[in-house]
Amino acid sequence: MKDNDILFDRADFLAAFEKCYGSADGALLFRSPARINIIGEHIDYNGGKVFPAAIDRYMYFAIRRRADTKILYNDLEFPGSFEFDAGDNFSYKKENDYANYLNGILSIIKKRGHKFPGGFELLITSTVPPAGGISSSSALECGFAYAVSELFGFGISRKDIALIGQQSEHEFMNVQCGIMDQFIIATAKEDTAELLDCAKIECDYVPLVLGDYRFVVMNTKKKRQLADSKYNERRGECEKALAILKEAALPMPAGGTYSNTRDLPDLCSLTAPQFEAVKGAITDQTILRRARHVVTENERVLKAVAALKAGKLDELGELLKQSHKSLRDDYEVTGIELDTLADAANAQDGCIGARMTGAGFGGCAIALVHKDKADAFIDNVQKIYTQKIGHDAGFFACSPSAGVAALN
Repeated sequence: MKDNDILFDRADFLAAFEKCYGSADGALLFRSPARINIIGEHIDYNGGKVFPAAIDRYMYFAIRRRADTKILYNDLEFPGSFEFDAGDNFSYKKENDYANYLNGILSIIKKRGHKFPGGFELLITSTVPPAGGISSSSALECGFAYAVSELFGFGISRKDIALIGQQSEHEFMNVQCGIMDQFIIATAKEDTAELLDCAKIECDYVPLVLGDYRFVVMNTKKKRQLADSKYNERRGECEKALAILKEAALPMPAGGTYSNTRDLPDLCSLTAPQFEAVKGAITDQTILRRARHVVTENERVLKAVAALKAGKLDELGELLKQSHKSLRDDYEVTGIELDTLADAANAQDGCIGARMTGAGFGGCAIALVHKDKADAFIDNVQKIYTQKIGHDAGFFACSPSAGVAALN
């Protein structure tokens, strides 16, 4: 596979591996993409449908087996060399920093019955903004899991690569994330986005045909870590909303799969009209707003996919705007940095829609921008953002990518 990331130099990476480990002979190279979520935020853990795409910014791995049982980690972007043993019973330790993500993957692979016949040495580099809301952590998890599987011949499927990443987050990192990030990174195909049903863990590939438009990623440069954010709090609020509706056991109008709230497996099983009919059971206004976002966002995903298939990019752009408003007002996960980027972007000539992407609380937003207006768009949004926030933002246009892969 030919690499299409202009920021990555293969020869330099192999030279760095040689500097770390004495030679680069026998080292295998892999890459793992970042992702944007076009629409469908904070509903993957509510049984919803989401619409992510992998993009052409990557995390890179060089890995080689050892004759002994040592495991060695080095990263060109983050300080710290770490040494473990293939026979270790891995546990989370704050001082292990990024190595926790790697050890979490190894612990889950072991739980699934795979045995390591020896150790390995690993070097990582990245062109993905860290903690920027385009899933650098999932790129790390899935890329590493795929590399280890290939190195030792475990033959782990792409779907299971995604599930291992999620299981590691849940059990090792104590973050109750959904499946979206890991799934798109593990299973993406070139030039497509995925309509992913998070309840069934099934997807349809949708050609990402944007004509003269491109997605521009806008990085607030406000670093956030999912485990340190209010992510788990929001998930708990959604679980509370679902519990209230189930306990109320209210009949619902036709239109969805379920006719009574007691039977709901998740919030996204509600249609918008059904939610309007039963929302009176939720008296806590905060919990009500959280549930309203989930239900309406799920319907926006389906409308967005239909608009894209029909070539109606203006409709897609309007749905992006509606999504950001809901995330700002009902789910309250944006903040001044993301709101400033989205508002500035939506005011620019050539932009047909912008929204935050990812978990929020900082990180990134995306904008759908005409390719001929992209430079002026970036200049104008940068000026507005810097004046209001006090520091600059980061910008780059992106294209859809395939998922985790070996670099031949």
